[in-house]
Amino acid sequence: MNTHARTAVSLVAGLFCFATAGVAHAELNVGTVDMNRVFKDYGKTKDAEAKLNEAKNAAKKEFDERAEAYKKALDEINKLSAQLDAPAIRAEAKAQKVKERDDKIAQIKNREREINEFRQTREQQLQQQVQRMRDGILAEITDVVMEQVKSRGLDLVFDKSGASLNGFSPLLFSRDRGDFTADVIATLNKRGSASGASPAAPTTP
Repeated sequence: MNTHARTAVSLVAGLFCFATAGVAHAELNVGTVDMNRVFKDYGKTKDAEAKLNEAKNAAKKEFDERAEAYKKALDEINKLSAQLDAPAIRAEAKAQKVKERDDKIAQIKNREREINEFRQTREQQLQQQVQRMRDGILAEITDVVMEQVKSRGLDLVFDKSGASLNGFSPLLFSRDRGDFTADVIATLNKRGSASGASPAAPTTP
């Protein structure tokens, strides 16, 4: 085969590959969705945030009450210590107040341990509740996104809100006609309104 023939064959092969790639590209149906916007605008997300804030406020109130009781007990110990330093106190009375102070010190140490355990337990409960609520909401969002994928016959879906390590979104450009974020939000909120269900608040042991 001469040089001209080989060139002609290569050209035809190249055109064939280009045409095939063009057909494959034309058949690829791509969609985009802004998952951050969906999560933010979903009614259940706002309900969950409200319930979590209520739980946090309740935990803070209970913690403040325990802290106030601790402060009062500490004041009582300081008063007893001041009385023991009085020069006119009798030995018998001093011994009684020493015992009373030591008992209160033991009690306040137990109270201090209880406060620390209470704080750690509440923080863990709230973290677990946040994770359960988030997982549940993300599962519902994913279900609706997959329904849209099937109904639209999409081959690929990109999250417009995702950011790379450099801070750029993996999707640098997309036409609005491929974005179905609003449809996902509308479907989720419609179902949420129909069910009337909202995530439960953290339980107190």
